[in-house]
Amino acid sequence: MVEGGLAEAANRLLEGHHGRLGAAALRAALVDLYEFWLSRAATAAGVDTAEPGVALVAVGGLGRREVVPFSDLDLVLVHDANPKVGEIADALWYPLWDARVGLDHSVRTPGEALKVATEDLRTAMGLLDARHIAGDEELSGRLVAAAREHWRRTARKRLPELAESTRARWQRSGELAQSAEPDLKYARGGLRDLGLLDAFAAAQLCDRPGQELRAARTLLLDVRTELRRELRRDRDVLGVVEAELVAGELELGDRFSLARRLSGAGRTVGYAVDVALRSAAEPPRSRFSRRPSRIPLDEGVVLHGSEVALARDAIPARDPGLLLRVAAASARTGNPIAPGTLRTLADSAPELRAPWPQQARQALTALLGAGEGLVDAVEALDRTGLWARLFPEWGAVRDLPPREPVHVWTVDRHLVRTCVEAAGLTTTVSRPDLLLLGALLHDIGKGREADHSELGARIAAQVATRIGLPEADAALVSAMVRHHLLLPHTATRRDISELETVERVAKTIDGHAVLLELLHALAQADSLATGPGMWTEWKAGLVGELVRRCRGLLHGKPLPAPEPIDETQRELVSAAARSARGQVRVSTSGRLTDVVLAVPEGAQLLAPAAGVLALHSLQVHSAVLRGHPGGHVGVFTASPKFGSPPDTALLREQFARAVAGTLPLAAKLAEKESAYESPNLAGTAPRVLWFDDETSGHSTVVLELRAADRVGLLYRVAGALRECRAEVRWARVATLGTAVVDSFAIRPRHGSPDAAWRHKVERAVLAAAV
Repeated sequence: MVEGGLAEAANRLLEGHHGRLGAAALRAALVDLYEFWLSRAATAAGVDTAEPGVALVAVGGLGRREVVPFSDLDLVLVHDANPKVGEIADALWYPLWDARVGLDHSVRTPGEALKVATEDLRTAMGLLDARHIAGDEELSGRLVAAAREHWRRTARKRLPELAESTRARWQRSGELAQSAEPDLKYARGGLRDLGLLDAFAAAQLCDRPGQELRAARTLLLDVRTELRRELRRDRDVLGVVEAELVAGELELGDRFSLARRLSGAGRTVGYAVDVALRSAAEPPRSRFSRRPSRIPLDEGVVLHGSEVALARDAIPARDPGLLLRVAAASARTGNPIAPGTLRTLADSAPELRAPWPQQARQALTALLGAGEGLVDAVEALDRTGLWARLFPEWGAVRDLPPREPVHVWTVDRHLVRTCVEAAGLTTTVSRPDLLLLGALLHDIGKGREADHSELGARIAAQVATRIGLPEADAALVSAMVRHHLLLPHTATRRDISELETVERVAKTIDGHAVLLELLHALAQADSLATGPGMWTEWKAGLVGELVRRCRGLLHGKPLPAPEPIDETQRELVSAAARSARGQVRVSTSGRLTDVVLAVPEGAQLLAPAAGVLALHSLQVHSAVLRGHPGGHVGVFTASPKFGSPPDTALLREQFARAVAGTLPLAAKLAEKESAYESPNLAGTAPRVLWFDDETSGHSTVVLELRAADRVGLLYRVAGALRECRAEVRWARVATLGTAVVDSFAIRPRHGSPDAAWRHKVERAVLAAAV
């Protein structure tokens, strides 16, 4: 059948039965295939043989000749009140549905199509791509000409609606440039924005896209084509795993090279759309129009209409700080820098020689502390090469994709976003200028074969010295970069109730109270700028408590000894001993749930507790296990992955059965895991690291597991530790997106934690994490 032939032919093209086609050739072949098939289908449906007045018109990708694999066909059956049009439409659409082709279709007269275009912006812009496929060509031509003329007459009036819908789409889909997993179609700087530029050009509101934009279009189409060919479905978000495959197919190196190319294309398209939206929004000027007002913003900087520009008396060649004042004014007001001003600064602005003058440092602090406006200001400077003049070190992280899946931004955008978050915390520290500079530089050492914190500290010291900071301040910025992970890593992976843990942190920062407060603010800003859910109530509480204890130690206040098992916990252990059953007590505060579980002497605690909590979709953050005459008690801090905390009675009943061995935990967790999609971390192997436990001498060691998160992972690891006869003193579980870093303070029940015992434990834990 014809419909079977279409599906089979499309599959042959995708699978390369006659040789694998390149991305552009595949798109051209798909266009030819669909046009040939639609022409035959239209003839069979009566489009060609009917009396004049019926035509088949393609819009969307087929109209633009940009068909990518698994695209829907956007088709319009145009007619001049033909009485047989309903029969023709049925005869045309049904074979397409039978061929399993996605279809967006309509049947309209030219007048009806223009009426819908008047009411619906998407339809109005879609008709700009309209192209005749079959039938009455004169009728198709009338529709295309009328749609374009209608758009030219009404486009400027529809700009507010168009700008609002565009910005709403950007808000939903993010940015193509500097995104770890970009949306090739809908993101800011993506293919939908290229269509927007085409629409502006059709209305004569901007120039036709030049070579740079045409190259960006080709790259985005090629990547989208290969992504869909690899996945065999209609997906436009480029994930990390797919990026590596697509980069190989397009011979662009690895995913990091591809990401840089995509980011550059996204910047080009995004900037062009910004300029087009601003230009189109300005009313046409006549010789009688008033000139835009010029409002002073800073020395040599004015607001000219809606753009930040140079004052008439500004002389960039004689004013090295002017560039930073322009950027700071743009960031502060939220108004873009005029393209002419950027060109003038790029051509004339002198190099800021070391050490920078005080006014330049002040302007830099004003820029970094401007909040959300910083993002667009830095982007404007970066596109024109001005940002690299200020910070030559930026090139190594520019458009650098993150290696950790938890990050949603490229490294350079993450640094800028950290500054944005830090700007809201400047009132919490005594040196806000150093906080902002540390935020900008904290990951500057990434992208090189070295520990990014150590290398970054050296780079930060050089930058701080170059911009003219005193030696003590430069050392403080360097220390911020070197230790920016100290507080969150310690708080989430170690037992902060132990005096030795706090002493180690205080020693690491050399007893510097100002550094402690700067690291506290930087930890929060860094987490908030990393991605959703990275600064949780639990994490904030742990870091805050660690800082409080460190601050007390630095001020000579004795730290309280770790709290012994409290009265409630003792009663729970006694109840477990009397009943010979597991006991549970639950308390909730906000999103956090404290679950206290007790078992009688000789019963297992960690594995059944972890398994039951996983069954109830509770994400464990920490676990402290303690012994008491008659049994053991564990205090678990957790939060629901979704929904509300579990029913306490059901939790108690299942825990008692798990401790008694009558609840098939392994089978239930396997069933639960099969119902959830596993994280896509192909190639990510679990890893074990060992550390000495500073709180317990040499009898206890800390095992740190880094692995992909899975339902019941803590349960399986606990079982592996039990099989190795390892006693667990405490556990910390840090979930980082689709990965976890789980830390366990463990010791053998007999003997010392020697190399042979560690090797045995490591093998068992790694096997459990796979």
